[in-house]
Amino acid sequence: MSLPVDAPTGDALGVLSHFRVEFYDCLYKRGDALFELTDALLCADGPVKTLVELCLAAEHRRGHGAMYAALDAGWLEPTRLRRALASLPLPRAANGRIVLAVDVSNWLRPDAPTSSDRLFCHCYGRGGRGSDQFVPGWPYSLVAALERGRTSWVALLDAVRLGPADDATAVTATQLRQVVERLILAGHWHQGDADILIVMDSGYDGTRLAHVLADLPVEIVVRIRSDRVMLRDPGPPRSTPRGGRPRRHGGVLTLAKPDTWHTPHTATSTRTTRYGKANALAWDRMHPRLQRRGPWLEYTDAELPVLHGTLIRLQVEHLPGEREAKPLWLWSSTTSLTSDDVDVRWQVFLRRFDLEHTFRFLKQTLGWTRPKVRRPDTADLWTWLVIVAHTQLRLARTLAADLRHPWERPLPQGKLTPARVRRGFRHIRPTTALPAAVPKPPYPGPGRPPGSKNRRRATRHDVGKTVKRELTLEAHQQKQATAS
Repeated sequence: MSLPVDAPTGDALGVLSHFRVEFYDCLYKRGDALFELTDALLCADGPVKTLVELCLAAEHRRGHGAMYAALDAGWLEPTRLRRALASLPLPRAANGRIVLAVDVSNWLRPDAPTSSDRLFCHCYGRGGRGSDQFVPGWPYSLVAALERGRTSWVALLDAVRLGPADDATAVTATQLRQVVERLILAGHWHQGDADILIVMDSGYDGTRLAHVLADLPVEIVVRIRSDRVMLRDPGPPRSTPRGGRPRRHGGVLTLAKPDTWHTPHTATSTRTTRYGKANALAWDRMHPRLQRRGPWLEYTDAELPVLHGTLIRLQVEHLPGEREAKPLWLWSSTTSLTSDDVDVRWQVFLRRFDLEHTFRFLKQTLGWTRPKVRRPDTADLWTWLVIVAHTQLRLARTLAADLRHPWERPLPQGKLTPARVRRGFRHIRPTTALPAAVPKPPYPGPGRPPGSKNRRRATRHDVGKTVKRELTLEAHQQKQATAS
């Protein structure tokens, strides 16, 4: 199952059909209805605005009642589906490495006071940080594999809903561990390969994740705030007349104060097409000062560990649209990086924004957050259906024709966007596996079908009347025979 992204048409069709069968096997209850609902999600015309409109698609051969009943009482096994997603062809970076991105996307439910397990989700405002809001909803942590180059495609691998009692760092560490173990079990990583890069935005405790996942072949690349303070090594121990304990930390490097910066170990300059000239500075063996609070509160050792890494500062000339660019600070959990390694780290981090395009496509086109469901387990089921739909679009990207609008620019086959692949999926679907059973045809006769509730009541009533009539006739005959 491990095929390149630009696989031939026959191989891509076989992988797509095999995944559809695997997905159908993951549906343990109301499987036919959920499978056809996913096909309707893929073949519907235009963006999905309401669930009931999906019943009008030709691929959905059941009524709207069956659809709502399937979402309410259906059962999809996430463990089996996660294994199926990990066994699919996995995109890689330009140097052949596996790059994973993790981020949280919110399903806002401010008008659902009866829904359980809601959290206050942080939402950015358009008027600056002062206009940010906290809206009740369900936050989902998603992990995806990134591709190389400028693209809006990612390979979604996992989704976990954060609950009120969950520690975000602990949940993310467990999620990343399980994803990496499934990728290794699927044969995507072998002994001797380069470590798997995991990129994440600010808000994640990168040092804690690097410490927890130290036994796995991963490297953490996390964005840090510009008001942080990093420390150097103390250097060789010095003997003083007073003696005392040797130092554990060296000089301070304050990110917002250039006068505290010492000479960087590596400096690179790269010409880009979207950002102009990109200058990167790297300081080796930099570590933060850990304190016994938050995730380090229950650390058992007497002293907190010193986690060394590489601090990278990226400065570009401008952002797209000639906007002024602020410096970007990154921290990598690996030391002794060369100039080429430093360029790979910040270029890989810029590819993390492809996940934002996927979030927008899931919400605006596939209608991920459109349904007004009440229960969180129903939201989890619908989330997995949307992920399966996006995965099928990714597998069919080399099979779809460019059904573009007159005002759109033509694209070569294999380079289509997810929205354009979705337009042509209705023509690809008949050539793939269709494991869903055909529903029974409607009753052609007059009135209700024989198995309906009212017909059964009428039949029982008629039988009762017949039996009562026969008993009355038998009693009358016995009475006449006695009188004679």
